[in-house]
Formats: sequence, structure tokens, C-alpha cells
Amino acid sequence: MRVSAGERTMNYIVLVLFALFALAPILTILATAFSPQIGEPAGLHPGNFVEAWQVGGFGRSLGNSLIVAAIVVTAAVTLSVLSGYAFGTMRFPGSTVLFYVFLLGLMIPTEATVIPLFFDLRSLGLTDTYAAIALPQIAQSVAFGTFWLRAQFRTMPVSLLEAAALDGAGPMRSLRSIVVPSSVPALTTLLVLVFMWTWNEFLIALVMAPGGNLRTAPLGLSNFQGQYTAELALLSAGAVIVALPMVIMFLFLQRHFIRGMLEGAVK
Repeated sequence: MRVSAGERTMNYIVLVLFALFALAPILTILATAFSPQIGEPAGLHPGNFVEAWQVGGFGRSLGNSLIVAAIVVTAAVTLSVLSGYAFGTMRFPGSTVLFYVFLLGLMIPTEATVIPLFFDLRSLGLTDTYAAIALPQIAQSVAFGTFWLRAQFRTMPVSLLEAAALDGAGPMRSLRSIVVPSSVPALTTLLVLVFMWTWNEFLIALVMAPGGNLRTAPLGLSNFQGQYTAELALLSAGAVIVALPMVIMFLFLQRHFIRGMLEGAVK
């Protein structure tokens, strides 16, 4: 279909306006992070990042977030692949009911379960541990991951799996050699989403680790805000430090992430 020059120009104008609307908050925070603190001369002040890092103790909170994210992403993606493979390619009694049970994990908000979970984990002696922060997030992520990968695996040709079975490949061999390699974009999208959700999680980390020794990055930024409510330059520098690992990961995997989202949109 041919598009006129006027329509093409209008499309670019609309896209540029939406891009500016999306980028304006990010650029504002970056500009504020480099701005002078109260009483300092005008100009760029990259030292705000050094001061925010030292005063806010972001080294420890970022390390805690990385450990929790590694546990959650590894466990959630692995379990989601196995459950999605079972629901997407196999037929067994009760599979439909069991799948809807998994979907309940998407419908129940964290606020409704976090207090009972705290008492359950405290009775097991797990509070103030990485397991207490990671296990609830693994359960939440597996619910979405199962739904996401079931849709992906169900689009695969049945004849392909049948041919593999005729060649002597068992279910795990088919999963490892055929299903997973052909689903890399969907798996990458799931990995990025789970990492982002885990990195941004605030409530579970706040409730499950009341001692403060396992403070994650969002909690570290909240605590930092309590000390520098009037110093916007340091607050913005701290926000950039906390968001930077997530931005780097998204930029590194954006091609696979967008491809996986587009494939999921047409299924």
C-alpha cells in the first residue's frame, strides 16, 4: 500500500511526539543527577554519583538484588520451561484444571498474600534470608512463565516432535534439542520480564527481610530518600544507579525481547 508524503510526515511527527513524551522523565532525572547540589556552583557534577554510591551504600543493596534476581530468574525460567512444555505438548488427566490453578497465581495480588506468607516463612525460620525474598517471586513468575511458554510451545508443529520420537528421542531430549532452541526469543522475553519484575519488587523484600541486612536496590533507594529528601541531585543520581543494571540488560537483549513480544502478539 502506497503512503503519501503528507501521511508519512504526519506519522513521523506523531512518533517523535510520543518518543519525547516517553523520554522526557528519563532526561529530566539524568539532567537533575548531574546538576549542582544546594550551594554548589553551576555546571555538570558527576561527583553526585560517587557521593550517592558511598552515602547510600548501593554496593551492598545492588549485590543483594543481583543475588535475588539470579535465584529467581534461574529457578522461574527453568520451572516455567518444564511446566510450559508439559501443558503445551502433552495430554494427561487433569491438565486443564491444573493449568487454571497455575493461572490463579496471575490473579491474586501480592498484597493479599504477603502477610500470610511472612508468618509461614517465619515458622520455617526463613525470614531475613534470600530464600524468603526469592521463593514468593519464583511462585509468581512461574505462573506467568507457564502461561507464556505454553502458548509458545503449542504453536510448534506436532509432526516435528513426532519425528523426534520416531528417531528415539525421549521427552527431555526433545525439549533440550528441539523445543528450547526454537523458542529462544520467547525465553529471552520471559527472562527480561522476570528480571525486571524481580529487580523492581519492593513489598516482598520489605516484609520478608525486616532485619534490613538483605536490603535490595529499591529498598536502598527508599532508605536513601529518607536521608536526602531535599537534595534532588543526589536522589536522582541514586535512582540512576539503581536503574542502570536493568537498562543495560534490556539494551543488551532488546533485539530478542522485541522479537519475542511481536511473536507473542500474533499468537
